Amino acid sequence: MSEKKALAREVSTRYQQAGRKDKTRILDELVKTAGYNRKYLVHVLANWGKTTAVRLSGKTVRLKASPGKRRKGGGRKPVYTDEFVAALRNIWAFFWYRCGKILAPFIREQMRHLERPFRITKEVKKLLLAASPATIDRKLKADKKKLAFKGKSGTKPGNLLKKQIPVRTYYADADKKPGFFEIDTVHHCGASESGEFCLTLSATDVYSGWVELRPLLNKAEKWVLEALPGIKSSLPFPFLGLDSDNGSEFINKPLVKWCSAEGIQFTRSRPYHKNDNCYIEQKNNACVRNFVGHYRFSSVQECGALAAVYRPLCLLLNYFMPTQKLLNKTRVGSKIQKVYDKKVLSPYQRLLVSPDLSEECKKGLAKRYKLLNPVRLQQEVHAAVDALVSLNRARDLEGVESLAASALQAI
Repeated sequence: MSEKKALAREVSTRYQQAGRKDKTRILDELVKTAGYNRKYLVHVLANWGKTTAVRLSGKTVRLKASPGKRRKGGGRKPVYTDEFVAALRNIWAFFWYRCGKILAPFIREQMRHLERPFRITKEVKKLLLAASPATIDRKLKADKKKLAFKGKSGTKPGNLLKKQIPVRTYYADADKKPGFFEIDTVHHCGASESGEFCLTLSATDVYSGWVELRPLLNKAEKWVLEALPGIKSSLPFPFLGLDSDNGSEFINKPLVKWCSAEGIQFTRSRPYHKNDNCYIEQKNNACVRNFVGHYRFSSVQECGALAAVYRPLCLLLNYFMPTQKLLNKTRVGSKIQKVYDKKVLSPYQRLLVSPDLSEECKKGLAKRYKLLNPVRLQQEVHAAVDALVSLNRARDLEGVESLAASALQAI
């Protein structure tokens, strides 16, 4: 449209000075080139740039002719109805605020589980199956603005044994197969890192994005050493490699000894280079903070409640939630251009197509998948999170009451 207007502006002066035959020829050419309506074009070219003086409210105002702006409210009727947006918002909130690129393939694959619980009609079902990721993000844009929070990191370096643990800065093609994990801890310290508090040990498989989450009572190295064998025994595929940051909970003799005994390749990242552990760093917020928040958890009961959240959550994330893999990124001037894999698959689906996984493992995964329901798993996550938050608030209330009692005694 801007090119059409620019062309009409250039021709208008010549048209106003031309004779009858020349005007006819100009109109024929412009109608054929720009596709304008002939009568509308006569009006635009004849009056373009002309001014006239009128009096409005006692003042003389000069008006200049130019094409009018498009009237708001016109155009075609909206395709996506209010019922569609309401159903989409319910699914989005229930499955914990996923982006459109994850939500769109998830809805298409799990519609058989979503229809009945969310009371989806045939018309809304058709729209949900046809909605693109961009459409979903656009319809949920206003709701997403309300969700924003940022936490803090508390990794403390472990200087011992660093020379015995090799540094890994990237994954070679030979290691891009199931079994090579990156691990990290997420601190549940609230607004202060003083005293003891619970942590979450998170591990993610580089190839598939498979996630395992385990609560830790505090930062003592023995809890990490107790959690890792549990992760290894629960995996449906071999545990081949382990890559951590330089925290003291990982860089210690017992963990080095355990990895050596189990035949697990143990590597670490460079200090102050978070991108060395990019696969796990992006999971800390998406898989932990988004579900249990930034509360302070410090008791044994809260640690058990965290475990109750992670049991159904890991199944939901690993078997049903799609993820996108970054293929490459290049710097173009001051911006970084990223290229993602067009196949948006869940970790379970990535494992099924892996040539490095045995058929026996794949059959076991498929058998487990048929027994699971994403809606039921998400309901269990909601109930476990509610119980965790209630437990946390009850502990805080007890702390406030004890402080008040101490203050009264002092008076």
